Amino acid sequence: METQKSQKRNKIIYWIFTLWMSLGMVSTAIVQLMKSKDELTNFTNLGYPIYLMTIIGVWKILGVIAVLVPKRPLLKEWAYAGFFFVMSGAIISHIIVNDPFSKTFPAVLLFVLILISWYFRPAERKFPVNH
Repeated sequence: METQKSQKRNKIIYWIFTLWMSLGMVSTAIVQLMKSKDELTNFTNLGYPIYLMTIIGVWKILGVIAVLVPKRPLLKEWAYAGFFFVMSGAIISHIIVNDPFSKTFPAVLLFVLILISWYFRPAERKFPVNH
């Protein structure tokens, strides 16, 4: 049973990492939606079509909204799952094309932020599971 002190600590950890993750997702989504020159180069180097930037950018913004709004725990689980797949796919893609770690690191960082945010989410933000 969690103590009140550990619940408070976990909530602080959750919000720090969730806001950091959200900032990262929104900022990369904006870069993708604006089709910045560097991001275009990055996407084409990974072998992806340019239109995928728009799809992923929109999904990231919708995912951040889903994670941040109160209630809707099932929607939050879907958003976290989407973030997990997008960022793990990005990491794998960078590895496959032999990108240096400096190009892979942003995806790794976002991936870690996603995992920490998901792990420390408060009970009211979790989808209820019947055991």
